[in-house]
Amino acid sequence: MSTDTTRRQPRPLSTAEGFILGGVAACVAVTFSNIPDVAKTRMQLQGELAKDGGARVYKNVIDVLAKTWRNEGIRGMQRGLGPAYAYQILLNGSRLGFYEPFRHALNGFVGLKPSDQMPLTSVIAGAGSGAIGAVLGNPLFLIKARMQAYSPALPVGHQHYYKHSWDALSTVYRAEGFRGLVRGVDAAILRTAMGSSVQLPTYNWTKNQIIKRGILPGDSIWTFLASSSVSGMCVLVVMQPADTALTRMYNQPTKVMPDGRHVGLLYKNPIDCLWKTFKTEGPLGWYKGSTAHFMRIAPHTIITLTANDVIIGLYKKFLFGTPKED
Repeated sequence: MSTDTTRRQPRPLSTAEGFILGGVAACVAVTFSNIPDVAKTRMQLQGELAKDGGARVYKNVIDVLAKTWRNEGIRGMQRGLGPAYAYQILLNGSRLGFYEPFRHALNGFVGLKPSDQMPLTSVIAGAGSGAIGAVLGNPLFLIKARMQAYSPALPVGHQHYYKHSWDALSTVYRAEGFRGLVRGVDAAILRTAMGSSVQLPTYNWTKNQIIKRGILPGDSIWTFLASSSVSGMCVLVVMQPADTALTRMYNQPTKVMPDGRHVGLLYKNPIDCLWKTFKTEGPLGWYKGSTAHFMRIAPHTIITLTANDVIIGLYKKFLFGTPKED
């Protein structure tokens, strides 16, 4: 029994390969997770800065989905899907593609082996790679949130109507210039850095523990699912307040200042948004839409990380082949 020595030897994936494969995995996931994301966005905007909770258009996430389906059909359920695809390529391509190079570089800086799993370097690498993706994808997340919030039947929050993604980007640019496209980028960095700081570290830690303790083999789909489920729950807990702030920052109405700048009418920055939400709606205001967020982030994280592992495995198999036995 011998291994075919003519096959190409496996090598680590390049940053570009990791970026592309991570983006593809995220697009698979967002096809399913965009529907609860629409519900999350609308729940987060309902009763915005209202001490008495305001008028309740939607009772809960199931009510959002039912009313959206009844009044707007599948188009309403999947509002913002186009920019969501492009955003996921940039965000998760960065998050999954840059994570390992960053972690290896940080490990080398502190004198560790590239393969060592040190919590601090893992968290910093996750936050850094996520922040890059947030900056690159900010204009797309901006229009995605506004398109998801728009409802011709049961509107909540400020309403922005765009015909399609290009119309949204061009409308924002014509009205506010480049500054309009980067509106809320500070909140985006905060949100994504917080989520990314725990997503891959918790996924990799859980996966390593499962394999090390002999619970499941490393190439089992159940290993991927279990690891990504734990990761999804950790991301939700850490990211929800910043996610609410981001949605509100993006969707708020603006006014034109004497110097031509467009400024938000409700919030100056994400910290101001979190503080005003806390004062008027209490701490639970930060967690509006958390059930919908879980319904979005759990399958999204599971599918993204599982698909990423599967796609990388298939890509390596295609690129390098598999050992053959005589």
